[in-house]
Amino acid sequence: MFDIKINEINNTSVPNEGSFLQTPFWAEFKSNHGWTHKRFLIEIKYNNEEEQKSVVKQDEVSVLSRSICKNIFSIAYIPLYPSLLFPCSDCDFSTDTSDSNNEIVIKEELVTPETQSIEFATLMQEIALKLQPFLNKNTMCVRFDPNVDFDNPEDRDLFNYGLKLISFADRLKLKKNNVDIQPPDSTLINLTSDEESILNLMKPKWRYNIKLASKKGVKIERILGNNINLSTKLDIFYDLYQTTAKRDGISIHQKSYYRDLLEKSSKEIDEGKDVPVISLYLASNEDDYLGAIITLFSKTESVYLYGCSSNIKRNLMPNFLLQWTAMRDAKLYGSKYYDMYGMPPTDDENHPMHGLYLFKTGFGGKNIHRCGTYDVQLNFVSSLFNLAETLRAFWHKKILKIIRGR
Repeated sequence: MFDIKINEINNTSVPNEGSFLQTPFWAEFKSNHGWTHKRFLIEIKYNNEEEQKSVVKQDEVSVLSRSICKNIFSIAYIPLYPSLLFPCSDCDFSTDTSDSNNEIVIKEELVTPETQSIEFATLMQEIALKLQPFLNKNTMCVRFDPNVDFDNPEDRDLFNYGLKLISFADRLKLKKNNVDIQPPDSTLINLTSDEESILNLMKPKWRYNIKLASKKGVKIERILGNNINLSTKLDIFYDLYQTTAKRDGISIHQKSYYRDLLEKSSKEIDEGKDVPVISLYLASNEDDYLGAIITLFSKTESVYLYGCSSNIKRNLMPNFLLQWTAMRDAKLYGSKYYDMYGMPPTDDENHPMHGLYLFKTGFGGKNIHRCGTYDVQLNFVSSLFNLAETLRAFWHKKILKIIRGR
């Protein structure tokens, strides 16, 4: 069905564009924290004379690998790849706040369940098999987070169901992972219009809270990796993050992980490299630190990566001013949209993270729903590993929270 050519490459023509997860910067950063990486030029040719479909696509793709079980096995991971082969009807999206040239800022491929499932399921398996000779010999699966967006979770779920049927019918080794690596649901704030237009798309209460935080004396400080006070500021951030982790029952990285991310970005920018800008924002009032976020700005997108808050003075609404300050800086940098990066799929009051959904969607963005994580299994051990991952996630998300009274 496909003619796929793969060549390993050392250089890139797009160092700071597209998804940050596919930038060389991010792959190199992850290689400092337990992963290895390779970059490939992948060319896909597809021709179906019967259906009169043909396409040629070429992409630079980062592939991360990680050893597990004391280096006995490895997994390969490809974030935000592949995308759909063909554009669907009504696939282009632009908000009412598109720029004066009427350029489309956020392009979204809306997929109906009956289209492209056969091609896409087969495509992921064939890419994995073509990559296998370039990977560690003990690689048990190739894991994908496909770059396919939907405007509602129902279409996404139907598309995933179609992939499941095709995988079963054609005896493919493609399996939906029970644990998604990247957040499948998010909301994107269009940054191409003026600030007043961006504010007008927010809920009135959100605009009020931004003004309230500023009026009540909340101060926002931006810290880059070359700041002489980085160590002190990072300590403040990490104390807040530990407070949040304990309160909400989430896992966080070691402090060195965030330090490395900030310092690597600043160091490479100082060297003249075109890499994303990583920033730490701290919100304070008088002598109290109230919240913090870490963001990434690239030429395509800005992303809210990590966030935390204290348990005091929450009535001052510091998190609203934090996000608005970051959005303004991202707009000034030239990012096209601001990705809130992770939330529940719907406005379900019974969802334990319903408050997060309300907070993020209140900024007036466009909700997107990706299809989640898929594995192409290369040997039988992959099924056992998936089971272990599922049990681990259940333990951390359900059992531990019950034990701790959450």
